[in-house]
Amino acid sequence: MNCIIASTSTIHGSEYLAYLEEALKDLYKDVTEIIFIPYARPGGISHDQYTQKAKEGLAFLDAEVKGLHEFENPAEALKNAQALFTGGGNTFLLVSQLYNQKVLEPLQQAIKSGTPYLGTSAGSNICGQTMGTTNDMPIVYPPSFKTLGILEFNLNPHYLDPDPNSTHKGETRETRIKEFHHLNSMPVVGLREGSWLCVTENDIVLEGGLKARVFEKDQDAYEVENGTSFKDLK
Repeated sequence: MNCIIASTSTIHGSEYLAYLEEALKDLYKDVTEIIFIPYARPGGISHDQYTQKAKEGLAFLDAEVKGLHEFENPAEALKNAQALFTGGGNTFLLVSQLYNQKVLEPLQQAIKSGTPYLGTSAGSNICGQTMGTTNDMPIVYPPSFKTLGILEFNLNPHYLDPDPNSTHKGETRETRIKEFHHLNSMPVVGLREGSWLCVTENDIVLEGGLKARVFEKDQDAYEVENGTSFKDLK
């Protein structure tokens, strides 16, 4: 596998995908065409609008970006793709469309066969065992919460630490993940903004210069440093 699984597409004070530029130049080295999966539709924008945003964000590459929705046979397009990118937005909508378009399995097979893959936010959520640790509202009901299973654990992109100065008394992100572990056993990695996982055939490494927070069932959550390997987390 050859993946960048990122918490977000955009960090504060930066343009779309700009903070990942050097990593993406390496990921997409020698690639002339990238298929973009726009199904998550952030803010309800159209597939065409989202694909255009991806084209603009990847303009630093010498590669053409095409939306998966533009292909008559999307499953075949994924099978033949040189490289892939799934953008963020609503994970429920993304997963619903992957099932409805019958492309979840072809996408999984393409990634596992080594096709370079970038996921951001919702596009990263789907790399875990399930979408059960997404932060998104359930605006549609997918046929299943089971996702790609590229990782042996789940992700929580956009992970937020509790603000000690806040007067908010509702659930924290950590509380919600603990609730998840009442009914589920797989670990969860909380990826903070600006962090990503670099996934290869032999390793899964935290990059981006920040710590991540790891949650395992019936254990206290703990912090791991940038550069930590997750290859044995399951």
